[in-house]
Amino acid sequence: MNVDRLQQIQSPIAAELEQYTALFSETMHTENPLLQKALSHLLQKTGKLMRPTLTLLSARLTGQTNEQVFHVALALELLHTATLIHDDVVDESDMRRGQASINSLLGNKVAVLTGDFVLSCALQHAALTHNTQVVSVVSELGQTLADGELFQLHNTTSEKIDEASYYEVIRKKTASLFAACAQLGALMSGATADDVERMRQFGQLAGMCFQLRDDMLDLSSSDELGKPTGNDLREGKLTLPVIHALKQTGDSQMLELALKTRRGEASAKEQDTLARFAIEHGGVEYAQWSMNELRMMANGLIFDTEEPDVATALRSYIDFIVDRNR
Repeated sequence: MNVDRLQQIQSPIAAELEQYTALFSETMHTENPLLQKALSHLLQKTGKLMRPTLTLLSARLTGQTNEQVFHVALALELLHTATLIHDDVVDESDMRRGQASINSLLGNKVAVLTGDFVLSCALQHAALTHNTQVVSVVSELGQTLADGELFQLHNTTSEKIDEASYYEVIRKKTASLFAACAQLGALMSGATADDVERMRQFGQLAGMCFQLRDDMLDLSSSDELGKPTGNDLREGKLTLPVIHALKQTGDSQMLELALKTRRGEASAKEQDTLARFAIEHGGVEYAQWSMNELRMMANGLIFDTEEPDVATALRSYIDFIVDRNR
């Protein structure tokens, strides 16, 4: 059912997505046999194309799709792919999108160098737009993504647990990429400065919703995300449901357990106790409420155009993010 919904959302840009996919595959080709093995493995699972979809829909809402829009979509998805490859090395992850990660398949050296290659391809496509603002946004995005990871890593040594720090991390690690997709899609389509900014805000809100939903699903009884339930706690990440439950109850014992979890010192049983605590004390419901608030704000930014199916698709895009179960 989720697949059908996504196809319906993507239907106004079906032709553009097909062209984008062909260009992405073309970019992920090299004469180096070892590198090609890694790139071909990546192409086996390309995900739902959520970010290219946002870029192309944003372009269609505010103007016309052109060659520069495709370069932007490729640059951003390639940058995202490179960060995922590097993240798997840092996190020592064995799986990515339901299949073996590059580092588990070919080792850390190959994974890091593959990530470097993909990152260079991203910068190349940014340069091919011949637009210095695009190059600047893509470059700053790379810095922001790294900053978010390091800020989250720094938090593992902090005894401060609050929503502000949580939102700062997800704004940098997740929402910044969605924001750039919507912003640059509009920019390259010839949109006005006001509409470019409006779409940037829409993308940022979409990205916040995306991460909130991920964090809620991580505490559910489903493993459809391609990673074990409770993976965030195993990695020492305290998400909004846990943070809210701690704030609401003021439970000092659970606070100590949360800090222990953040430091990576909690046992699997203790992590499970903390997860159940978050669920039982309204953490998931609060995250759902927060996500719905962001969804309403995002929908308020979408304006009607001569192509109402595109505006409808963008509203449905937010609904898909909020309602998805994987």
